[in-house]
Amino acid sequence: MAGVSEIRIAWSPGEARIAVMQNDQLEDYALWRPGKPDGYGDLHLVRVTAAASAMGGAFVTLADGAEGFLTGEHQPGDLIRARITRSPQGGKGLRLKPVKGEVSGQEPTLLAQGPTSLEALAERYPQADILVDSPALTAKLSPALRPRLRRVPKAFDDTTASLCDALADSAADLSHGLRATITPTPALTAIDLDDPSPDRRPQTAQFSANQAAFPALAREIRLRNLSGAIVVDPAGVSPRKRPALVPALRAALEGDPMRPQALGATALGLLEIVRTRGRPPLHELLRSPHGTGLNALRQILSQYASAMPPPALTLQAAIPVIRALEEDSSALAAFADAYGKPLQLALNPNYPTDYWTVTS
Repeated sequence: MAGVSEIRIAWSPGEARIAVMQNDQLEDYALWRPGKPDGYGDLHLVRVTAAASAMGGAFVTLADGAEGFLTGEHQPGDLIRARITRSPQGGKGLRLKPVKGEVSGQEPTLLAQGPTSLEALAERYPQADILVDSPALTAKLSPALRPRLRRVPKAFDDTTASLCDALADSAADLSHGLRATITPTPALTAIDLDDPSPDRRPQTAQFSANQAAFPALAREIRLRNLSGAIVVDPAGVSPRKRPALVPALRAALEGDPMRPQALGATALGLLEIVRTRGRPPLHELLRSPHGTGLNALRQILSQYASAMPPPALTLQAAIPVIRALEEDSSALAAFADAYGKPLQLALNPNYPTDYWTVTS
């Protein structure tokens, strides 16, 4: 964290893209969506609906009707103070752990919200200035952060924007000529390391290249918030030699706040990593119906912001995308404030969830 100078926040309707920059190096990245918080760290009073002793916990209901899994032994009907330790992700629901304290109340309720992703990064980098490019965002920030704010015309320069946009790609260039292809699945995330060089390196050189590429790989894992089970297929190293790569991978993962562990190598030579699940991974946020809708708002505003007078616009998108935007009324209100007119929404059941159009 030494030397990190800036937390840059690019605001668009419903979403803050947060990049921690050290010179031209992207050190950390997160999304904050105030209209649909991820709930991570929230403190709740929950009701136990069913015990699941064989699974080491119980199923519970929260105040908004959401369901989750609570660790520990509990009985149906119990009211328990609990904190969310994993947001919904990967098709799995909330996970909570009990928190000591007096239980007051008769029904499930939200007792306190956890830190936002911005507040978490601001705490992680306490000496960094916070650059914002929107007065609308400034009003949403915690008063504790305001002494660190600097208003700028544009929070993301071309370099920052390019580095952040690259995180949406399934492939990433590492050091020493290696390339990673990242494939999330419901059970795990598979990372294939490849050497696209036309000149085949000897085994010793391939081994060294993998070792040298691990710090860049660890950065990609952190920036994309890949979590849970992760397996890495090294490039050009025979399976019997791959266990010797584990110490270098373990060293590269040090310093990650989610404390990933390199567990070893499988019989097939795949390197195993486990990284604690907390907030949803970046690929889920970007590819979700809500993410598609917010991306549409940002692109539409960029395309039509200079039109005078602003024409009436209609966004057509798949049913899940429209529903997600309707549930995020603050994003639609922010678009109307920035654009000067509200955006009309139209369902198109024939559209895939990653496709949308706008008409005037």
